[in-house]
Amino acid sequence: MTLHERLSKQLTRAMALYQLIAADDRILIALSGGKDSLCLLQLLAERARIAHPRFSLVAVHVRMTNVHYETSTAYLEQFCERFGVPLHVVTTGFEIGGDSCKTGRDLRRQKSPCFLCSWNRRKQLFNLAQELGCNKIALGHHQDDIIHTAFMNLTFQGRFGTMPALLKMRKMPISIIRPLCMIAENDIRQFADEEQYERQQKSCPYEHESQRTHITQLFNLASQLNPDARQSIWNALDGDGKLIEEY
Repeated sequence: MTLHERLSKQLTRAMALYQLIAADDRILIALSGGKDSLCLLQLLAERARIAHPRFSLVAVHVRMTNVHYETSTAYLEQFCERFGVPLHVVTTGFEIGGDSCKTGRDLRRQKSPCFLCSWNRRKQLFNLAQELGCNKIALGHHQDDIIHTAFMNLTFQGRFGTMPALLKMRKMPISIIRPLCMIAENDIRQFADEEQYERQQKSCPYEHESQRTHITQLFNLASQLNPDARQSIWNALDGDGKLIEEY
């Protein structure tokens, strides 16, 4: 079995296990231009050609005016055209220390550019999903992201939880799905090399300031202690119902 076939199989398995996609879904793909979102679009577009379940796709690329995290628009257009997925490009921004986020939890985290960037990108995605008639938003988080988030929540927030594979929104008819949830980052990295994905022109200036760097090291240590640590942690999240949630 080729890597491409294995990733496609893992995505199909995740769809079935976590009820990610149903017939007649219209799915908005958050296309950052990084390897994860490109892989997500390719695998979903290939899966959409199969008769069951029948679903449609649209991609959205959000640019931030004050964070120079760039991907060639021409490349994204060509990539989406190759797989028959319409692309929308929107531009937004945020003010560090501003009052764009109103809840108490948001205000406590406003000093983090990563949180503000993510919050404003997510806001644009929700707005566009409703404008384009989409009932689901697909994000490119892979299994490592989900496991590392569980580590971060245990370490810094004292709770056992993570980014679920399926998040159903109670207040609006939109769900967030993570179809790459059962795929390891190293496999996506290898697949991106095989497919010769174009690298982003500039990386995020804040990416090395995140606690995720230390959490990755912690997870790597756990994997050295137990080669099955990845599956053990995943089983714990799955068994405790953390991979399908409502918000």
